[in-house]
Formats: sequence, structure tokens, C-alpha cells
Amino acid sequence: MADNKKHNRQDSLAAEGKNLELASLEAGAKVPQAIDIEESVLGAMMLDEESVIDLMGTIDEDHFYKKENSLIFRAIKQLNRDKQPVDIITVSQQLRRNGDLDAVGGNAYLSTLTSKIGVPAHTDYYTKILIDKFIQRKMIGISYSTLRRSFDDTEPVDELLNSVQQQYFDLAQSNMSNREQKVGQIIAEKIRQLEEIQRDPEARIGVMSGYSDLDVITAGWHPSNLVIVAGRPGMGKTAFVVSMARNMAVNMKIPVAFFSLEQSSVELVERLLIAESGISPKKIKGSDRTMSDQDWMQLQDRIADLIEAPIYIDETPGLSISDFRAKARRLVTGGVKAIIIDYLQLMTGSRELKGNREQEVAEISRSLKGVAKELGVPIIALAQLNRAAADQSREGVTKRPQLTQLRESGAIEQDADIVLFIHRPEYYLGNGSQPIQGLSEIVIAKHRNGESNTSVYVKYIAEQMRFVDLTREEKIRLNPKGPESYQGQFQSRMNDMDNGVPFGDGYRSLSQMGGGVSFDVNENFDPQAEQDLYMPE
Repeated sequence: MADNKKHNRQDSLAAEGKNLELASLEAGAKVPQAIDIEESVLGAMMLDEESVIDLMGTIDEDHFYKKENSLIFRAIKQLNRDKQPVDIITVSQQLRRNGDLDAVGGNAYLSTLTSKIGVPAHTDYYTKILIDKFIQRKMIGISYSTLRRSFDDTEPVDELLNSVQQQYFDLAQSNMSNREQKVGQIIAEKIRQLEEIQRDPEARIGVMSGYSDLDVITAGWHPSNLVIVAGRPGMGKTAFVVSMARNMAVNMKIPVAFFSLEQSSVELVERLLIAESGISPKKIKGSDRTMSDQDWMQLQDRIADLIEAPIYIDETPGLSISDFRAKARRLVTGGVKAIIIDYLQLMTGSRELKGNREQEVAEISRSLKGVAKELGVPIIALAQLNRAAADQSREGVTKRPQLTQLRESGAIEQDADIVLFIHRPEYYLGNGSQPIQGLSEIVIAKHRNGESNTSVYVKYIAEQMRFVDLTREEKIRLNPKGPESYQGQFQSRMNDMDNGVPFGDGYRSLSQMGGGVSFDVNENFDPQAEQDLYMPE
């Protein structure tokens, strides 16, 4: 296996070298190179152990254009890996073991290198030159290869575009600073963030969802987060993330990309218009043709900010993960700070996994997490629950959804940083079954870096197809002890989800005892009686 990889790499390098030479001949220009800098860097490494330590994680043998210099660097890297001293003698011995001593010009060439060292303080500058020349060569190679492949009608254009984009993106990534950091550097950066947050009330680490109680627990969606929003059919998953996108883009001016695989861009915009304007859905969708002058004025007045909002909608059906990666990369380069996908199971994986849906969904989930980390933005993806969850609801049991009910793959739960479930008992039990109409529970079933198995509450306004925060008055109605403590009041019965209880026992006591009675979360209660109270007659 190792020999095959070695031969494949040699073949790849040979092909790149041929492309470079051909491109150089056609352009009538010399291939970008800095041989004198290469020799100076190698000489410094053989004379100064500190130079080896400084440069080893920054450059590699591919950064050297002259083959002899590349072989010498490889020998130095091997010595460093084996924790052996690096000097002209040990390098010579390593080259001999590799069978490369004669190929580089013998000990005579090594001696010339040690006489060509520059100023040690300029090592970073020399390294930058080497990397710049390497990138120029790579760009020439990619461009020339793209030119030749573009004349080949047998290669699908989409695959060619994705391949070229990936090559350039990988090249750009390789030009970034090293990702390895000492823990002290990371702590210093975290302290700086905390100081900034303390000084500036508007400062944020993550991208806020606009749902205030949810943001208190999550501190926003952090860069590289994969957030899964799931629920049974009819819970309002799309409405929840459309409202979230609107909060981000309109209220906070945060650029958001929305990949709508289920609905068209027009249908998605209709949702935004209905939520923003407050005008009847029938009028916005055109089935009710009685738009009055007042309606038109209201529409124009309320959507002014929405028109300018940085929301980018992509409605590509059956979007492949490779196409998504290319589109996301372009959007993030253009300034997008968060990505929403509606929904994950409508995406397609690699062709090799066709027919094995569980593995395909696992690949999609794993790839989404990889893209989030690669691009440094949160990805919020909707997901369907399996049929058992819907059957459970049809049977009249309003249990909270479970992580095990995520449809088609357990990998979704594993890959996600946060899993949210939308739970609206009112959908099954009817209006009036809850203390507040539209009351909805957002269950935080998994939170990799925070509190799990907890909930916050929002309100669904059906006629406007949107979710909003509870008002202070509504929080007081839920918990007479005060709106600031209402959330914890309803966390005491999270285990009730296995007993069919729609919310916590706080709802029973508040709705049955009246709004002026405080409730003790340690009060004994009967789960069966609780369930019977909310079961339809």
C-alpha cells in the first residue's frame, strides 16, 4: 500500500512537472523559482538546529523546485522525524541510506550549501519567497491542466468545475498560517474575546439565532457548528429556520445562505413576505385577490428592510454534497456567515453509495460537518424524523422526539454539535390545550459544548407562518415567580418525555390552579394523570 502511494505521488509530480515545462515553453517564460533561496534555506538548516525547528512545520519538499534540493530537504525531514541531529554529516548519511547521495551531487554539493547561508533573522522572509514560488507553479499547473481537460468532451463540465474549484481552494488553504497552536496562544485569544464581550454589549462570538432564550443557552451558532433542527411533520421546521434567517439578516445584518431543496425560491420568499408583512397568506399567495390599498401600503412599508436583507437563496433540487461544497465556498468567500439547508435528507451523496441510503445520509452528514469546519461558518440543517415518530403522534401520544428517531442514519446525531427538536403539542391536541396559543417547545436534545436535555419556549403564529419569542407578559403567565425564571421551572420533568407528557408539570399546575399561584417544582405529581389531562377525548 505504501509503495502504491509512493508511486502515485511520483506519477502525479511527474505529470505536474511536464505541465509546467509545457506551459513555460508556450508562454516563453521561465518557471517561477528561487534556487538561491532554496540553497540558503538548506544551508541554514544544516548549520542551525533552531532553523530546523522553525521551518519544519512551515515548508515541505514540494516547495523546492530543484529536485536535488527537494531530496536534501526530505533527508533533513527524516532525520528530524527520527529525532536525530541535523548537520552536513548526518544529512549525507541519510541521503546515502535513501540512495540519493549521488543524485544530489554528493558531499561536494552539500558543502557548497553550507557556504550560501543568509542572515538567520531573514529566514521567515526566505520561507515566504519559497512558498510564493511554489504557489505560482501550482497555479500554472492547475491552469494548464484545466485548459487541456476543457477540450475533453468526455468529462462532465460539473465535475471539471468542482475539481478545479477544489484544487484552487486547497491551494489557498495551504497558503494560510499553520493551524497548530500552543495552548497558551489559544487561551490568550479566548481571553481577548471575553474582554471584548465584557466591554461591548453588542459583541458576539457566535451567530445569534434571534430567539433570545435559545441564544442564552447556545451563545449563538459558533463557527464550524453543525446544527440539526428536527421534528415531526407539521411542527414548523421550515418556518422556524426561515424566521431565524430573517432575524439574522434583517435585525443583525448578517449575510445568510439558504439552500431550499424542498420548496422553490418563490415559495420561500412568500413565507418571508407573509411573516414580515402580517398580511393574509391567501392574499400573498394570490388565491385571495382582494388586496386593498391599505394592504399594498402595509406590504411596501414592512418589507423595505427585507428587500435589502443579505439573504441568498439556492433552490437546486437534489443538491449533491460536492456541488454544495463548491457553492458554499463561493458564498462564504463573498461574506456569508451562516448556511441553512432545508433539508438534509433531500441531498445526494456520492454515486458509489447509491442504493445504500443509510451510508449515503451518513456521508452527507459527515461532509456537512467537514464543510462547516473547513469554511469556519455554522451550518443549520433540517432533518426528518423516522416514521415511528409520526405513528406515535397519530396514536395520540405527544411524546417529545428522541435522538434515536432521526431518520435514516444515526450518524446525524454523532456528527451534529447541536440537535434541536421542535415540539408543538397543540398541533395534535387542538387550540386551547396549552396556556398560550402557539406555545412551542424547542428541545435541546444534544449540545456538544453546553447544556443538553433542556428546553426553551417560543410561540408559533400560524397565520403569519413564523416563530417569535414569548413576551414578558406571556412568560409571567407561564411562571408567576417571574419571567427570568420560567425556563428553569419547566426543566424539572425532562424524563416525562418517556411518559407522554407534552410539557412539564408546571403547565398542569398553572393552567389548573390559575395564573396567580406559584408552583413548587418538587411537588409530587402523577405522570398518568398528567398524560390523561392532555390526551384528546
